[in-house]
Amino acid sequence: MVKSEPHITVRLPEAWLWAVILIGAGLGVGAAFAVGPLANWMISFFDGAPGPLKLAAALPRVWAVPVLALVGGAAGALVAGIWRGENPVVEVHADGVVVHDAAGSRHVERARIAEVFTDGRELVLRDADGLENVRTRVDSGLAGRLRSAFEQQGYSWRGTVDPHEADYTPWVDNAPGLDERTHTLLRKRQRALADDRTGAADEAREELRAIGVSVRDRDEVQQYRKV
Repeated sequence: MVKSEPHITVRLPEAWLWAVILIGAGLGVGAAFAVGPLANWMISFFDGAPGPLKLAAALPRVWAVPVLALVGGAAGALVAGIWRGENPVVEVHADGVVVHDAAGSRHVERARIAEVFTDGRELVLRDADGLENVRTRVDSGLAGRLRSAFEQQGYSWRGTVDPHEADYTPWVDNAPGLDERTHTLLRKRQRALADDRTGAADEAREELRAIGVSVRDRDEVQQYRKV
């Protein structure tokens, strides 16, 4: 019998986010030393330079360093915030898993989780019938932390490749092998993805799941698998 641990939370480490902010600030400091020569080169070569660049070049070095460091740090904080928002927070409990992502928060009971794995840049929780309870985007750098968390709680971790990889087929509209309802839902999801309507795309995925079709994206092409 596997001895369970207190629940384990996997998220982007704060140290990674701070590293992005500090890198942005460092680039800002570097820019403070480079902006003057760059502006002078552009003026001599192109007979002009963008206004913001000339403004930054006009700042005394004692002001340029802290100002551009702050600007770089703010840009880094923006990037870090986007990165955080793109990744879920996964709580791995002995009796189930809670996933918090852009689609909301979902709890999946342990009895409904037969296998767990990462498929490209997605975390997948699948039941014994082959249906996906969760498929959510996750940074590949978190795969090791996710594996450790699930294995400590005794879940069946299947690695970083879908065990049914060979069963997926690229979707071609109106191709034989799928009924019209499935094609309609895949069209709906494709349009939602093209329009960046994440909620509508997730809704179409759930409808496909309900009729026994698993769908994923590879190089902007939908791939499906009948369960």
